[in-house]
Amino acid sequence: MKPLTKNMFREIKQSKGRFIAIILIIMLGVLIFVGVKAAGPSLNDSLNKTVTGKHLSDVQMISSSGFTQKDIKLAESVSGAKAETAYYKQVVGGKDQVAVSLYGYDKSSKQNQLIIRSGRLPRHQNEIVLDQAAKLNYHYKLGQNFSFAKSANLKSASYKIVGFVSSPQYIDSQARGSSNVGDGTVRMFAYLYPEQMKMPFATQMNVRFNSLQSKNTFNDSYKDAVDDKLSALKKAFKGRAKVRSNEVFGASLKQVQSQQAQLDQAKAQLEAAKFAGADVSAQEATLKEQQQQLTDASDKLSKQATSSYTWQTRDDLPGFSAFGESSDRIAAIANVFPVFFFLIAALITFTTITRMIEEARGQIGTFKALGYTKWEIAKNYFYYALTAGLIGTILGAVIGNESLPRIVLALYKQYIPLNWDVKFQWGIILLSLLFALISTVGAAMFVVRQELSEGPAALMRPKAPKSAKKILMERIKPLWNHLSFNQKVSYRNLFRFKSRMLMTIIGIAGGTALILTGFGIQNSIGASGTQQYDKIFDYQAVVRLSGNNPDRALKVLESDKQYNRNVQINATTGNVSANGEKVDDVNFYTPEDKTFSKYVELKDLSGKRLNLSNDGVIVTKKMASILGVEKGDTIKVAKSNGDGGDIKVAGVTQNYVGHYMYLNKYTYTKIFGDAPKTNTLLVNLKSQTTKHRNHLANKLLKSGGVMGTSYTYDQQSMISKMTTALNPIVWIFILLSGVLSFVVLYNLTNINVSERIRELSTIKVLGFYNNEVTMYIVRENIILTILGIAVGYGVGNLLTTYILHQASTELVVFPLTISLMGYITATILMIVFTIIVMSITHQRLKHIDMIGALKSTE
Repeated sequence: MKPLTKNMFREIKQSKGRFIAIILIIMLGVLIFVGVKAAGPSLNDSLNKTVTGKHLSDVQMISSSGFTQKDIKLAESVSGAKAETAYYKQVVGGKDQVAVSLYGYDKSSKQNQLIIRSGRLPRHQNEIVLDQAAKLNYHYKLGQNFSFAKSANLKSASYKIVGFVSSPQYIDSQARGSSNVGDGTVRMFAYLYPEQMKMPFATQMNVRFNSLQSKNTFNDSYKDAVDDKLSALKKAFKGRAKVRSNEVFGASLKQVQSQQAQLDQAKAQLEAAKFAGADVSAQEATLKEQQQQLTDASDKLSKQATSSYTWQTRDDLPGFSAFGESSDRIAAIANVFPVFFFLIAALITFTTITRMIEEARGQIGTFKALGYTKWEIAKNYFYYALTAGLIGTILGAVIGNESLPRIVLALYKQYIPLNWDVKFQWGIILLSLLFALISTVGAAMFVVRQELSEGPAALMRPKAPKSAKKILMERIKPLWNHLSFNQKVSYRNLFRFKSRMLMTIIGIAGGTALILTGFGIQNSIGASGTQQYDKIFDYQAVVRLSGNNPDRALKVLESDKQYNRNVQINATTGNVSANGEKVDDVNFYTPEDKTFSKYVELKDLSGKRLNLSNDGVIVTKKMASILGVEKGDTIKVAKSNGDGGDIKVAGVTQNYVGHYMYLNKYTYTKIFGDAPKTNTLLVNLKSQTTKHRNHLANKLLKSGGVMGTSYTYDQQSMISKMTTALNPIVWIFILLSGVLSFVVLYNLTNINVSERIRELSTIKVLGFYNNEVTMYIVRENIILTILGIAVGYGVGNLLTTYILHQASTELVVFPLTISLMGYITATILMIVFTIIVMSITHQRLKHIDMIGALKSTE
């Protein structure tokens, strides 16, 4: 082995701590960079693999008049389409009388295949399989009977539970969609044999396209392709609704028309008899009753006779878009947090490599004097840095790519069992390798090149120490004169070695900021729900009226013990556009009276209260940001039916969840041309339980005056789930940030001691005790730790703000919120790390080889 190579291995052996530290820092940087970057794609790939394996349909159609073989052929006329029909209706069932999405079980079906969680699928007509949510949330067990309400119109009142399942149509363990039965929210789904459902025709058609199965369901290419296929399907079914209406209801309509003609003839005969003087009062009463019955039957048939189709893609399925948004948030965080993490790691590595080569000046000078070429000398340090960089990168990439995504997948318990699909993110790995080599090999080449520019004699002498200069504190005489000798030395050293001071502050500030950011992400996502539903909205339920008369609903509410008060409003939805941008699904709220301010707090961004006036409308902050408008600008408003016009923005109010536009009656009439009518109640309730909410919603629906009831509790639960979903990522951030902080602090302290070994040996020879020698270093570290923590607070807030901006969705804004516990934890961790490092340093300083350190190198 050549002398230079031997020297390199000897260098690694003698400074194992530094070599391992470089590897660890690079490994941690790459691990979090690659691991978090891989988490989002792995979630999407895993769900895509799961739903593709279970043949989830690409498009679903719901028809009020059902589907036939003609409809299947019509759907399959679109290139690549495979269509299946299914029996489906929403019913009320279970011991809690909740809304259930009931499907007909067909074992030959190839789409939307069930995932058995326990038990088995139905084999007999009296058997049923339930949603896994029924087991988890309502505690049903195998072998029990599940009963349905009479209104479900089934062959039997109850069925034996033989299995619990998950479905690719319902990937979220909680979200099941809305309903027009029960309390207005579907709580579970169930499957039994279609013969038990007493339905004349299938009401759902599932369409799947083979050409789309190779595409990832979350990619834009898939979404664009589905939109094209959906347009083709709609084109194929154009005019089909009218034909289908005639097929189903044509005979019934003719029968009603025939009965009406007979009734009209009977009325004419009765009028003739009455004219002749006969007593026909009894016959008149009979005819009047018959006419009423025929009118009711005609009205009911007219409503049914108009066939309608509801179209939905995978994005419209309950929980699907929420899953995509969750992985998007992780991806948004991954674009910022790991990059900052890696930059800190790279910066410290660069410093470590630089210091290592500067310490080897004597060796470089010796080899140069012995006649070795610059490249021969440089390549050993190149290999040293390359080895450390490659080992750190490989370990970090493998551990990060294989562990973090799997941990996240394992903890995503609120979704159906995912078939894990964790791919190596080669692009990210190569990028991290590039950064790692720049911070190791790049540092080595840069410093060696500088050192080799000097002659052998100059290199074999130690670098001249920096000349002392007066620091600012020395010029403040009253302060300086009150400092002890040791304190003066510490402050002089701090400002004398500015680069070392800066690197230590950056290292500690970076660690503090990263830990604080972890807590900030967690707190801020949860805070959006708290701010919206505890501070801005002061109502707990939204009651949708079936007409414009609230009396029936108010009668039910006033009989409820938890009822407090309500405000009547007109609520409708539409879109708002300006500057070439458009926001859909905007809630337009027009209150009946001024008590509305007790239910919705309208304040501008400076905290000033806003009032509804004739000057224009008040819009929410996120919508104003998307549209690029502010107070005084003009926007275009349109309801879902197309009515609307231009109006000025009278104010922008703070809001965190959803899009809202608030306007008074005058402004409503001005924009839409007609007066607003009460169709919604915002209800303030006292403390509620899940059982109470379900019971009240059920009573309101049964009153006949209510279409449905929604609770703010459900929206808060959704946001709470968003926080829970990100918790694994956040805790991983905090843990790895803590580890990085410790390694960085340890490494920088080692560099500090190595640089000053002669200085420390000198004061030890002069009679300083071991504790005094340690305090010589510790005093500086305490000051730098305090400064680093303070800087870290500021950086942590800025970093959290930027990440939250990246992670916010079109509907949800995350307010910057970092709890006191976050600050306390970050501070305590940095102090603990400093104490541990100082303890290790103290043991090292007790065993300094003073003779070896002080002997002349001349």
